[in-house]
Amino acid sequence: MTNSVTVYSTNTCPYCDMMKNFLKQQNISFTEVNVQQDPVAAQKLVETTGQMGVPQTNINGEWVLGFDPNRVLQLVK
Repeated sequence: MTNSVTVYSTNTCPYCDMMKNFLKQQNISFTEVNVQQDPVAAQKLVETTGQMGVPQTNINGEWVLGFDPNRVLQLVK
């Protein structure tokens, strides 16, 4: 089964880089949305999750806030 993984990040966020590197190491494909460059996506993210920080990662409809590799592994199929 294919996982739907989207990482919301910024250019200057070290935890975003950690999340993306972790996903690559686990061979989990993902889409990245840079909210620093896409203010519409940033606003939608805040409206959806109520959180302004990054990274925020949506995995199969579930949100992971921050860099939480254990939660990521729980959610991927």
